[in-house]
Amino acid sequence: MNSAYAASIKLLIKRLLLILILYQLCRVLFFIFNRDSFQDLTLWTFIGGVHFDISSIIYTNLLVILGHSVPGNFKYRLGYQKFLKLLFFFCNTLAIITNCIDIEYFKFTGRRSTINLITAQGMHQEIVGLLGTYMLQYWHIVFILTLLLVTLYKATPDLKFSGTPSETQKRTAYRIGAFLLLLGITFLLGRGRIHRKPLKMVDAINYSSDTSLVLNTPFCILKTLFRKEALKERKYYNEVEQKAIFSPIKTFKDSLPTQKKNVMIIILESFGNESVGAANDGKGYTPFLDSLITESLYFKNGFANGRRSIDAVPSIISSIPSLMEKTFTLSRYSFNNVKTLPKILNKEGYYSSFFHGGYNGGQDFDKYAKIAGFKDYFGREQYPYPHGDDGNWGIFDEEFLKFFNEKLITFKQPFFTTIFTLSSHPPFKIPKKHTGRFPKGALKIQESVGYADYALRTFFEKAKKQDWYKNTLFVLCADHCSSEGNGFYKTTLGKFTIPLVFFDPSNKKLKGVSEKNFQQIDIFPAILEYLNYSGAFISYGNEISKEDRLIAFYLNNLYHFIKKDYYLIFDGEKTQGLYNIKTDRMQKNNLKDSHTTERLAIEREAKAYIQSFNHRMIHNKLTVE
Repeated sequence: MNSAYAASIKLLIKRLLLILILYQLCRVLFFIFNRDSFQDLTLWTFIGGVHFDISSIIYTNLLVILGHSVPGNFKYRLGYQKFLKLLFFFCNTLAIITNCIDIEYFKFTGRRSTINLITAQGMHQEIVGLLGTYMLQYWHIVFILTLLLVTLYKATPDLKFSGTPSETQKRTAYRIGAFLLLLGITFLLGRGRIHRKPLKMVDAINYSSDTSLVLNTPFCILKTLFRKEALKERKYYNEVEQKAIFSPIKTFKDSLPTQKKNVMIIILESFGNESVGAANDGKGYTPFLDSLITESLYFKNGFANGRRSIDAVPSIISSIPSLMEKTFTLSRYSFNNVKTLPKILNKEGYYSSFFHGGYNGGQDFDKYAKIAGFKDYFGREQYPYPHGDDGNWGIFDEEFLKFFNEKLITFKQPFFTTIFTLSSHPPFKIPKKHTGRFPKGALKIQESVGYADYALRTFFEKAKKQDWYKNTLFVLCADHCSSEGNGFYKTTLGKFTIPLVFFDPSNKKLKGVSEKNFQQIDIFPAILEYLNYSGAFISYGNEISKEDRLIAFYLNNLYHFIKKDYYLIFDGEKTQGLYNIKTDRMQKNNLKDSHTTERLAIEREAKAYIQSFNHRMIHNKLTVE
C-alpha cells in the first residue's frame, strides 16, 4: 500500500475513532440525565455499548468508508477531500442529534427511540409551535448538542499528504487488495459478530438488563428502518394446550337485563401514581381525585399496558395490550376486525363519542376513534370558542371540560363517551390566571397535574347538577406515568403504575380499596360485566370479579408480566428476571434461579398469552367467530 493510500485509510480510522469517542460522551450524558433509571451498571454495560456503537458507526458511515477507501488518485484532490469531510460531518450530525434527543425523550418512553421517532404520525400539525417551546424548555440539550457538533467539526482531521500520487500496475493491485480487505472488515464490524444473524437490539440484554444504556439511538433507528413491524408466530404449545392454559375469549351470560347506564371513561394525561395522594399515603397533587377515590372502587395496584398515550387508548377501548414494538394504532394490524367497547355498546342502543382537546389528527386519535366505532369525534376543530388555546397542544383542560359538559347535555341517553385530558403534558403550561395557585411539587409535571385535577373538580361540580349524572358509571385512569419520579417510580415497574377508579354516584356498594392487580385492558370487560352484558368477545384483560389476572406490557424488546406478588421479565425464549414486588419493591433481588416453581408457573401462562396474542393479531382473529 503506497503512502497516499495509507494516509487516506489512516485519516478514515482517525475520523471513525473521533465519532466513537463522541458516542461515548453521548452515553455518559444519557446516563447522567437518567441515572435513577439504571440499576445494573457495570463495566460490561459500557463494553456492550462500544460493541453496538461500532456497528452503528459502520452503518452510518458506509459512504464515508467507501469514499476514503475506493482506489483512485481523484481522492487526493482538494475538492473531493472537502466533500468527504462534509459528508462525514452530515452523517454523524444526524446520529448525534438522535442520541441527544433521547437524553430527555427516554424519560417519556422508557426506551431508546426507533424509526417511529422520525415517522410517527400525529405530530405534523403541532411541531412548528412545539419546536421553539421545547428548545427553550430543554435548552441544556440544545447547548450540549451544539457543543458536540462544534467539537465534531473542529476535531475532524484533514488529509495530510505531500507529493503527487503515482499509479503503477503493482500499486493498483495493492490498492484493490486493501480495498477488498477493508470491505470485508467493514462488513463484519457492521454485522456486529461472526454469526448467521447480525447484531440485534435484543442482544443488548447479553451485556446488561439496562438495555437502553447499552444501545444507542442511531442503531435502534437503523434496525427498525426497513422492519415490517410484523409479529411472528410463537409455537410454545400446540393449539389445544395453548387454549387450555390461556384463552382471550370471554362469554358473559347474565340473567339480568343489560343496564342502560351511561358510561364515561376519563383518561387523565400522565396522572401516574407518583403524583396521586391515594398511592403515596396522602402525599400528592390531586386533592379532587383523592376525594373521589374515597367514594369509589379504587384499584391500589393499577397498571398501564404501555408507556405512550397512543398505547393507552387501544388498551382501554379495545382491551389490546401493547405487546409489540410499534403501537397497535400505527401498525399493520390497526384495521383488524376488533369488537371494541363502542361497537358493542352501539348495538345496545348507546350513542358513542370521543373527546380530546388536541388538534385534530394529533396522535391519530380521530382516526382510531373512527376505526373503533365511535359515532362522533370532538377535538380542537370542534371547540367553538376563541379562548382557551394553550399555544402548544390544544385547549386547556378547564375550558375543554366546560365544552364537554355542554355537549353531554345534548346527548341522548344512554351514551358512552371517552374524554382524554391534555394539560398535564410537556411543556406543562397552566393558564396565566392560575399562576401560583397550585404547588410546584418535586417534579416539573406536578403543578400542571394540580391544575388538571382542579379542572376535573370544576367538571364534576357542574356535572352533578345534570340529570344524566346519577345514571352514569365513571371510569378514571391515567394513560401512563410521567417521565419523572423518584424511588420506586424510577424502576421499570414503577413507571407503569397508575390510578384506576370506578365511580357510580347511584351505587354506594361500588366503593373501597382493592388490592387486586388491575390494568387498562381490564376496563373493557369490567364495564360490560357491570352493565350485565350478555355476549362473547375477545379481551386480553379480565372483569372485576376475576380474582387473579396476568398483567402484561412490553418494553425494550422484553415482555413484562405480573402475577400475584411476582414480576417476571421474559425475552420470548427465557426469563431474564423474577422479583417479589411485595417484599422487594425496588426489584433488587432476582429470584429467577431460586424460585423455580413460581417462575415456571408464570412462564407457562405468559407463553400461552403471547402465542395467543401474536396468532390472533397476525391472522385477524380478534373477534369471536
